[in-house]
Amino acid sequence: MTRHSHSRGHRHRYSHRHRHRLLLPSLLLLAPLALTGCGAEKSGEGSGGAGGAPPPGRAELEARARAVQTRVEHVYVTEVDGYRAAQQSAGVLNDDGFQVTYVQRDGGRLITLHVDRGTLDEGTCRTVHPPAESCAKDGTAWYRVTGSRHEYARTENGLRIQVAADRAAVSRAVLRAAAEGAHRADDRELDAVLPEPAGPGGRPSDGGRTGTPVERGDLPSHGDGAPQDPPGAGG
Repeated sequence: MTRHSHSRGHRHRYSHRHRHRLLLPSLLLLAPLALTGCGAEKSGEGSGGAGGAPPPGRAELEARARAVQTRVEHVYVTEVDGYRAAQQSAGVLNDDGFQVTYVQRDGGRLITLHVDRGTLDEGTCRTVHPPAESCAKDGTAWYRVTGSRHEYARTENGLRIQVAADRAAVSRAVLRAAAEGAHRADDRELDAVLPEPAGPGGRPSDGGRTGTPVERGDLPSHGDGAPQDPPGAGG
């Protein structure tokens, strides 16, 4: 019987010229990747690995953050019932920000978490990228609506934290809970979300799905090749 091998997904290359861009359509690929156990998410998620083993030392975590061109201080995570972080989505935003997408285990709905340098207040609430049709204070954050998407945004530690989702897929209550839970990652959470370090020969220790060197890119392999701006690119 002829055996058919599974084709490997194309990896987009990140160029320095387009480092501030994010390919939003690629997020549609995250749901099947996260739900089919591709090995990107670690067992013992959020607990520093399988069996509750201690996380790596701070120096290694900082090196892993630098490998994806961000800083550990800019890595934020959250907790949402029924969702898990897709580790293959974790990476840099703009110069040294951070982004990660959470995928619903049953249903594939997506919630994106973006962290970047910047501020947000009443005067800039509607003009921060992406420009909002409406913006209203809700507790300690701002609730913004832009077309088919909505988000909660706040600032702390000189950073702007934006948690967004499709309005038809994720309710405002769920989005608010995700935004309220967003916090700076501790060492165990850093170990869970940051790509694995490279092993001998530059091959990641997880078999090649993550790790360094990181290939950055925002140009799709289909269509007209036009990139799209992420939240914060113009703010």
